[in-house]
Amino acid sequence: MKAIGYKKSLPITDDQSLVDIELAKPTAEGHDLLVKINAIAVNPVDWKVRQWMAPENDEYKVLGWDAVGEVVAVGDKVSHFNIGDEVYYAGDLTRQGANAEFQLVDERIVGKKPSSLSSAEAAALPLTAITAWELLFEHLQIKQQSSEDKSSDEVLLVVGAAGGVGSILVQLASQLTNATIIGTASRQSSSDWVTALGADYVVDHSKPLSPQIEALNIGQVTHVASLNATDAYFDAYIDLLKPFGKIALIDDPKVIDISKIKMKALSFHWEFMFARSMFSSDMQAQGDLLNALSDLIDEGKIKTTLSKNLGRINAENLKAAHAELEAGKAIGKIVLEGF
Repeated sequence: MKAIGYKKSLPITDDQSLVDIELAKPTAEGHDLLVKINAIAVNPVDWKVRQWMAPENDEYKVLGWDAVGEVVAVGDKVSHFNIGDEVYYAGDLTRQGANAEFQLVDERIVGKKPSSLSSAEAAALPLTAITAWELLFEHLQIKQQSSEDKSSDEVLLVVGAAGGVGSILVQLASQLTNATIIGTASRQSSSDWVTALGADYVVDHSKPLSPQIEALNIGQVTHVASLNATDAYFDAYIDLLKPFGKIALIDDPKVIDISKIKMKALSFHWEFMFARSMFSSDMQAQGDLLNALSDLIDEGKIKTTLSKNLGRINAENLKAAHAELEAGKAIGKIVLEGF
């Protein structure tokens, strides 16, 4: 089967950083589905793994943790899916990724593809949606409330709201909670994107956050979703948050002084959506989550966060996607489709 992989951790400008290869088609056993890949999305985890995790034993590593495809074979323990089903998922960091014609994935972390979306549109969603859902409802414990009940004193600050995770997190918070949502963006195009997704306010994260948010006169922030540059904004979070507030992050700050949160009795959470699959812990929760998201999409409540389709799945186009994500300027999600 066709695939794209690498043997050495190299700069994306190097010809060998990602290469077109041929690999043996895998076989489904146990809880695994064998999925014929139709479309993929590219995430920051792709370039981070490429840079920091060199394969061993002179083998190729295949990246890719967002996929849509068709089930073409099932293991003997599979109970939720059948051959011919269209599915979407983020996969497992410890296994070969979706940058290949076929991929094995545990059925418990797989959801039914939203019927109202194309493969490319659906591929933009799984990893970021799982991340956003777990961050909002498991770590920050934002209250899910019906639209009829408008009472809420929760004020959610989303830093980096125009990115992949932010683009779905703002939608989930807007549709499933009554929290007041403050998104951050530094460019007009990003600000417009965040507003369209459902943020109540947008502030500029290239300028000091505290004066901008205090000027909104909406009360203290109760929850922070820190999606990038946590070390740069950490002191501002402490200043802005109400006592007993919560901070949840997804990035990798080099140095933060956690002792600073003690005086306000703040809580600190680190979201990593691969934890369940890596440690075989409550894996079905992610399949259930993706199915719930699929229903919300088909009901017209959540839209795809696809912003750019770079064409076919090959090394050249994947290099372009990695380069754009490494530059940190992407809005929404980058996808590729077909071999």
